[in-house]
This record gives sequence, C-alpha cells and structure tokens, in this order.
Amino acid sequence: MSETHNDILFEIPHYTQYKIVVVGDAAVGKTSLIKRYTTNTFQKDYISTLGMQFSRYEETISGIMVELFLWDLAGQESFATLRERFYKGSSGAIIVFSLAPEEIETYRNIDKWLSHIKEACGRIPIILFGNKADLVDQNAIASSPDYVTSDVHVQKFAQDHNINEYLRTSALTGQGVQEGFQTLIRKLYHRATR
Repeated sequence: MSETHNDILFEIPHYTQYKIVVVGDAAVGKTSLIKRYTTNTFQKDYISTLGMQFSRYEETISGIMVELFLWDLAGQESFATLRERFYKGSSGAIIVFSLAPEEIETYRNIDKWLSHIKEACGRIPIILFGNKADLVDQNAIASSPDYVTSDVHVQKFAQDHNINEYLRTSALTGQGVQEGFQTLIRKLYHRATR
C-alpha cells in the first residue's frame, strides 16, 4: 500500500523485523522472560543457557507485523568471547538484572553489559528490566530510597546511562513483560520510520 503526497510516493510498511539481544548475569531470568513473552508460560526449574538460545516470534503492533529474533545470551563469564559475535546486527537490547536482595551483584554488573552492547552495536535502543519483582516488597522499592534497587536509583541510573526505559518485571507472574518488550519494539519501529 502506498500514499501519494505532493507528488512523492511514500511506502507504508506493513512488515518489519528486528534482532534483539537479551543480556545480563546468569540466572536473572532472561530465558524465562522470553518464554513468558512468546508463549505466556513459566518454567519453574532453572536450566542454564549454554552459549545462546534463539527464538523467533511474530506480533502485530499498531497494525504492523513485527518479526522478532530474540537472542538469549548466556551470562556466565566463560561465554564472554562467544557472546561478542552475537551482538552484531542487533537492533535493540534488553539488559536484565535481579531485584532479589541476595542477587544485588546483578544490578552492579549492568555497566559491564551496557559497555559490551555499546562497543559492539553503537547507539541502539536499550531497555532495562528489574526481574523477579515477585520476590520483593514492590511498594518499598517503588518509594524508598533506602534500597539500592529502588525505582529512584534505577531510573536515575538509566537516565544517566542513556537507557531508554526501566521496568520492573516478573517472569513468574508476567508483570511488566509484555509492556517491556512492546516498549522496545515501538521504539525500534519509530526509530526506523523517522
């Protein structure tokens, strides 16, 4: 379908595709988030990703058929050299950390993941997921600056590091998962059609 405006022909895209890398430390829930988004299911038993996993998913957003290639990259340091080649050609990225208090180190490692993405991909849209929201008092982290991973601190971190958006998510309950992925997809689409 095309439209004519002032004798210039514009094509209105009805189909587009994006490669999205999902990164973060081991066991933060990357695979579970992708599974929740693509199949609306949750697998309780943890199975470590070896190297990377790849998922293809189609969705219509704002009348546009979007084909997603979701690359779930293993968080273990032993896969660091393997990961580098999978960043190439990414349209966008999701960095995942865990909100669980005993996994605070995953939040401190966001800088590392951000650096890898920027080095390999340049300036692409990046969304930050604070996963495992079901394991914390969400009222407390929403409003109390006493928590390292409170919304105030994480949103400031995201703003200071040019991360497009921060969302609290739970692969277990589904909280924020659809919204998070779709936020990134819309940013990618608007960026491509500007």
